[in-house]
Amino acid sequence: MFAFLTAIRKRAACALVLGLTGLAGCAGLPIAGGTGASPTVDTSAPAPVALLLPRGDSGAGAVAASMENAARLAMAANPNAQINLRVYDTGGTPAGASAAATRAVNEGAQIILGPLFSQSISAVTPVVAGRNINVLAFSNNTAVAGGNVFILGQTFDDVAERLTTFARRQGRPSVAIVHADDVAGNAGRDAILRAAQSSGMEVATVQAYPLSQQGIVESGPRIANAIQQSGASSVFLTANVDADLPLIATTLPDNGVSPAQTQYMGLTRWNASQQALNLPGLQGGLFALPDNSAVDAFNQRYRAAYGSDPHPLAGVAYDAVQAVGTLLAQGRSDAFSGSSLTRRSGFQGAYGAFRLLPGGTNDRALAVAQIQNNQVVILDPAPNSFGRGGF
Repeated sequence: MFAFLTAIRKRAACALVLGLTGLAGCAGLPIAGGTGASPTVDTSAPAPVALLLPRGDSGAGAVAASMENAARLAMAANPNAQINLRVYDTGGTPAGASAAATRAVNEGAQIILGPLFSQSISAVTPVVAGRNINVLAFSNNTAVAGGNVFILGQTFDDVAERLTTFARRQGRPSVAIVHADDVAGNAGRDAILRAAQSSGMEVATVQAYPLSQQGIVESGPRIANAIQQSGASSVFLTANVDADLPLIATTLPDNGVSPAQTQYMGLTRWNASQQALNLPGLQGGLFALPDNSAVDAFNQRYRAAYGSDPHPLAGVAYDAVQAVGTLLAQGRSDAFSGSSLTRRSGFQGAYGAFRLLPGGTNDRALAVAQIQNNQVVILDPAPNSFGRGGF
């Protein structure tokens, strides 16, 4: 089922798919606290901005190329911003990232965009911590956020908060959390627990399963019975579309947790596979998506500039340059400071509105989508701004 065992091995190896599946890379080390301060920008000259990408990594080289293209596309979208973009190759390793960051700082970089992998972010942190240089990292792993590091990837917390708040408004007072017993599954569980508390939903039960085909099949009856006994009005799954989702979304209905009576919700993007949209157990289920109009506009601009579709991760690099460019275009000498980067109004990026938070994480505007007759239908569009009329 969806090459299940192959997908499990990929997930166990910490395959990186920002904002689409689990954590961006394996969990990193906690980041030491920082000031969020930054060097003063000389507004009369192009600001030196370092872009750290795994150009020399055979497995991620194509991703790096697409992200660099997207970064330059964002520069073109901000003609009033003076940016001296300098690209450094991390080789896809922590040691390479540390060396690249050291070189970038020594050559005058005033802010770092990247790197891609969580382990590499942990390697970059000591390089910049004593120099008050902020990092906009291409990760959704909240374990590496904080101090001088801001992550740009869509987080589990964002998705969980959006869906629990929506479900609560729709009259679903309680939720059962069903998760894989691995790093990504446990992180997803914790995000849903926080979101449920914030939205006022009761957590009726929390159930885990081993991340294996046999483990899911054997756990199915136990989990289904716990959900039914708890009286939960909704079920929140952490499962990935290319791994455990097809099996858990079949096993639970087969054991009596009907999607017609219990609202299914998902932490990952179920539309990543048409096969997932065809699953009977997911019909009527809810998941979250970025602003479709923003994504379509970005994809069209990218295709027009480069003649091909962007990699799914490319928009995160676009957003990093968009944030930097927006602030520089205002002629701010403090453009790279923590207070500027975390401005309440946020920025407009490849995936819609987003803003960086003082703790190093982010908010992203998300739409609530539902699977209806094997198709994706938007029930509640993504807000297009923050604050009044937004979120």
